[in-house]
Amino acid sequence: MNKPVLDINEKPTPAQMITLSFQHMFAMFGATILVPKLVGLSPAIALLTSGIATILFLLITQFKVPAYLGSSFAFIAPILIASNEGANPGNAMIGAMAVGITYGVVSLIIWKTGYKWLMRLLPAIVVAPVIMVIGLGLSGTAVDMAMNVNGEYNFWHFTAALVTLFAAIIFTVYFKNILSAMPILLGLIVGYIYSAIIGIVDFTPVKEANWFELPKFLFPGIDYEFTITSSILLAMVPIVFVTISEHIGHQLVLGRVVNRNYIKDPGLHRSIVADGLGTFVSAFLGGPPKTTYGENIGVLAITRVYSIYVIFGAAIIAILFSFVGKAMAFIQTIPTAVLGGISILLFGIIASSGLRMLVESKIDFGNNRNLVISSVILVLGIGGAALRITDSFSIEGMALAAIVGVILNLVLPGRDKENQSLEDEMKNNDVA
Repeated sequence: MNKPVLDINEKPTPAQMITLSFQHMFAMFGATILVPKLVGLSPAIALLTSGIATILFLLITQFKVPAYLGSSFAFIAPILIASNEGANPGNAMIGAMAVGITYGVVSLIIWKTGYKWLMRLLPAIVVAPVIMVIGLGLSGTAVDMAMNVNGEYNFWHFTAALVTLFAAIIFTVYFKNILSAMPILLGLIVGYIYSAIIGIVDFTPVKEANWFELPKFLFPGIDYEFTITSSILLAMVPIVFVTISEHIGHQLVLGRVVNRNYIKDPGLHRSIVADGLGTFVSAFLGGPPKTTYGENIGVLAITRVYSIYVIFGAAIIAILFSFVGKAMAFIQTIPTAVLGGISILLFGIIASSGLRMLVESKIDFGNNRNLVISSVILVLGIGGAALRITDSFSIEGMALAAIVGVILNLVLPGRDKENQSLEDEMKNNDVA
């Protein structure tokens, strides 16, 4: 294993602190601002809360885990459902706060009973198809953003989407250094430059913005009525099944990168509750749910800079950046086509990561049990199925698919043979 340039608790020089912290912040920047842009929330709040959530994560994990928290893509569709497609984003914030509380409950159970029950509840045959649903269920949205303006096809906007898409692909495939860890940001930059050249960027918001501006907060009871309904909870909370599994995967990968055992120390319960608290605080302020970011794990692997001081510095920079009005206005001028182009790649990668999980877990589709579970999850989720009990009580799309998948895994025979993948991975990492 290569020796780290800066290990977990090593302090960088002031010059290293600034440059390396900026590097980490920009690695997650594109993905973090993309989520609020897609669901109608404030990119400034997303940046602010990513910084706050990261600091909380470092504190709760006792400054042992160099992880950065950014906006979670798993909640894009549930946020749109909970907010009635943007009409009332306060509903989505209530749901996200419930998600944060659910993380806390799960972490408490893990602290008292261990994690094996979670592995039995969330094997790859359930989690992987749901991850595929997250990506494929949003594919129509990405293509519409890329091709259409006000519902009608626009050639020049579609060219901007394609330029953005191919730029991100090039940075992903052909670059092996730090640039390969931030293809979303670099793709957005290239797409934006092309859009400015062809004249589809309106710079008016930048000219009118102040240099210093407060982010647009959404406080419960002030900016929206705090009313909890079953529909809100059922749209958001079931996705926790997927995001917790994703969180465990990130902890395992991160542990391998930095040569630590994070499931044992500081413990899975600490990192999950930290993730949950970050999500709760973010939602309370008006930001999207949070998750540990693969982009920053990639930066750690490439640079071998593991210092938590660098991660802390990146969080501070993100917080400060969220108050720069000109910069936030600049983000608002990104054409929808550019966002659509990057979304085509991003949502496709999300879906493909679910497929990769099935392959790596060696799921046998000659087994009818596995075939049934994955098939039902995919069709219910992508098809947008909805179980409507009353006008105000329904379970829809991805949430319904996740719940049905968990139930099928529990009741169909042959479960014991198909629940070893993640547990085996933990044993391979001396975690079990």
